[in-house]
Amino acid sequence: MTEKHTTRRVLSVVLRVGISVALFFLLIWWLPSFDAGQLWPDFNSATPFWLIGALMLTVIGNMAATARWYEVAIALGLEVKPRRMFSHYMAGMFISNFVPTTVGGDVLRISRLSNDTGDGPHSFASVLLERLSGWIVLPVFTLLGLALNEELRGLGAPSRVAAITAGVTLLALGLILLLVGNQWFGRWVSRRNGWVRFVNGLHMGIDELRAKPRDTGRVLVTAFIYQAIMLAAAGCAAKVVGINGLGPTELMAFIPAVLIIQVLPVGLGGLGVREGFLVLFLRDLGVIDERAIAMGLLLYFLTVAGSLVGLPALVFGGRHWQRASRSQQRD
Repeated sequence: MTEKHTTRRVLSVVLRVGISVALFFLLIWWLPSFDAGQLWPDFNSATPFWLIGALMLTVIGNMAATARWYEVAIALGLEVKPRRMFSHYMAGMFISNFVPTTVGGDVLRISRLSNDTGDGPHSFASVLLERLSGWIVLPVFTLLGLALNEELRGLGAPSRVAAITAGVTLLALGLILLLVGNQWFGRWVSRRNGWVRFVNGLHMGIDELRAKPRDTGRVLVTAFIYQAIMLAAAGCAAKVVGINGLGPTELMAFIPAVLIIQVLPVGLGGLGVREGFLVLFLRDLGVIDERAIAMGLLLYFLTVAGSLVGLPALVFGGRHWQRASRSQQRD
């Protein structure tokens, strides 16, 4: 890594941290009143159980996310063991949460899976298609939550923002799939060399999933299971910070919309963005603004804490699998 590249990365980190701090100050200034003492409620005997439940569900969710990636890989014809994929997934997640870029974690996953399988384009496609499956499920959850609860549809700005977020996400995803899955596009990228061959891998991956509806169905089922687990974790997190009354439809309608919006490359790890939109979505449900902010911070903490499992996988996983791959090649 060159000195110029290192300097650019450091400046990027400083800028994103600064943006998150600025967003928090802007959020506090925008609130009618802010009482820091309201951020955390008085703990009771049930609080530790809700916190442990939220953390356990987050870890189980990581396993479900690995299962989603595994189903995509199997559908694309990649031969890899689930425990290897879990190691790669957690190592990538650790990078994404402790190095301020989500792309870095995906690059690590692609690199390690490519070393295991010897198939770079399909490994690349498996990671992107696993990501895209989430972008199908999240807006569907939001629209389903709004459809099932008439009161939520009448909240005004919160319901409009959630519905627009879901609609725009599905539209953008549809356009991406139409473009990359188009046969003309496939012929164009197949004649290119270099990094474009990985894009061709994504095109071929979409073709293969289209030809395997049963495998595609399994991918979507695991994607729904994963997001349902994360919604349950969010429900436990709400209990930890003293938020009551968030039922399944409220969680379905608004938490996925927050998860979509927080991915925007603004700030560090969605800090400031996530909390602001939780305030917007939950205020009309009777949630105190400070508690909505606390819930956002706790969700971030759960994500970071859950990814700590990836540290040993990051340090030792790559070398272990490389030795195993070399041993297999000798055999």
